[in-house]
Amino acid sequence: MEERIFFEYGDVKVTSSRFINGGQTYAMNNVTSVKPYEKKPNRTGGVIVLLIGLIIMFNSSLITGLLITAAAAYYLYQQKTIYQILLATSAGETTALVTYQRNYMSDVIAALNNAIVHRG
Repeated sequence: MEERIFFEYGDVKVTSSRFINGGQTYAMNNVTSVKPYEKKPNRTGGVIVLLIGLIIMFNSSLITGLLITAAAAYYLYQQKTIYQILLATSAGETTALVTYQRNYMSDVIAALNNAIVHRG
């Protein structure tokens, strides 16, 4: 049976027999299920520093408070949700791919599911 390609972008490739992510290769005949995992960043520290900056800005030093507030706002802006693809095999569950792009993760999961269905 010829190997069919379901997805290929950069160093990630999903075929009917393999899932390749960088230097790691997973045999599709060992994969029993695929599931997404979403890890939201913890923004508590950034919010606390932002509030402290606002308090300083309005109560004592405008410039210092403004700098702290700006730094905290930038930190909060840079926090991104991490998306992971978890593969279940007979050996257990493993994180196969980590990305910041939800659509990319969805495309890879769809390709993995198609490869599982194609396998039969």
